[in-house]
Amino acid sequence: MVVTFYYFRLLFMKSMMKGFFIYLFITAMLSCNSGADRSPVPADNMDISIPFDVDNNAVKPLATYENNELQTGLEQVMNNTPHWKALVDQKKMAVGLVLLNDTSNIKYARINGDDIMYAASLPKIAILLAAMDAIEKGEIRETPELDKDMRRMIAKSDNEASTRIMDMLGFKKIEQVLTDPKYLLYDEAHGGGLWVGKRYASTGNRYPEPLKGISHAATVNQVCRFYYLLINGQLVNHERSAQMLEIMQDPELHHKFVNSLEKIAPTAKLFRKSGTWHDYHADSILVWGKDRKYILVALAEAPDGEKILRDLALKVDNILVNSN
Repeated sequence: MVVTFYYFRLLFMKSMMKGFFIYLFITAMLSCNSGADRSPVPADNMDISIPFDVDNNAVKPLATYENNELQTGLEQVMNNTPHWKALVDQKKMAVGLVLLNDTSNIKYARINGDDIMYAASLPKIAILLAAMDAIEKGEIRETPELDKDMRRMIAKSDNEASTRIMDMLGFKKIEQVLTDPKYLLYDEAHGGGLWVGKRYASTGNRYPEPLKGISHAATVNQVCRFYYLLINGQLVNHERSAQMLEIMQDPELHHKFVNSLEKIAPTAKLFRKSGTWHDYHADSILVWGKDRKYILVALAEAPDGEKILRDLALKVDNILVNSN
C-alpha cells in the first residue's frame, strides 16, 4: 500500500509539473503575440500623454483612417444647416475631423478636404514647423527671444513676431519644409495645402503658392495631417514635437472653436491656431480631454464665419461625446 501511494503521488507530481510548464509556454507565446500585434499607440487611455513615443514606421498615413460612418455623420451636420450646406456647395467652407478617443481605431472624415483656401493666420503653424526644423539643423539659433516670438505667434497670433521669424527663415526655407517628402504638407498632386508666401506685414514681396496664387493658404486635409503628425512625434522629432505642442497649448485668443470648447470642456487641453481676415475665417484645434480626443479643422469664407465656427465646434463635440 505504501509503495502504491508513493507511486501515485509521483505520477500526480509529474502531471502537475507538466501542466505548469505548458502554462508557462502558452503564457510566453501569448506575450510574444500580443507584442507583435500591438497597436503603435495604446488604446483608449485617458492618461496617455502626447506626443506618442512610437516608431516612425508604425505611423500610418492619415488617409488610411477614412471612416464611412464618421463621414456620413459629418455630412449630416453640414447638410442640416442650409447656410453651411450652401457654403460647402460653393467651395467656401471646408471641414476636417479626426476622432482619437480609441487610438487603435482612429477615424477620419473631411468635406472639401483638398480645396485650398485663404487661411489668414492659421498657416503660422507652418512657420513654427520651419523654425523648429531650422533650429534642429543648426540653421538658426534658438534664443529666449525666439522662443517668446514663437509663443506670441501661435498663442496671440502676433503679426510682428511672425514676420520676425519669417525674415530669419526666408520663403524658400518654409517651402522646402512644407514640401519635404517627410511631411508633404503642401502637395500639388493633392490640392496644395499649407503655405506661407507673404510677411504678416504691409510691406514685402509675395511668394504665392503655385496652384491658386494664395499667399497664406491651407487645406483641411493638410492641417489635419499637421496635427496628426504632431501628436505622433513626427514633426522634426519627438522632442521638437513636444516643444511645439507646449507652444500651441492654452491659446490666448478665446474666439471661434475655443469660445465654445472652454464652456463645454473646461478641463480639456486645447492646442490651437486660428486665423481671420475680413470674411475669411479659419480655425484648427486638437482637443485632449477625458471624454473627448479629436482634431477639428474648418475654413470658411463668410461674413458670419466666426459664429459658424463657434456653432460647428458645439455640434461636432456634442455628436462625438454622445456617441462614445
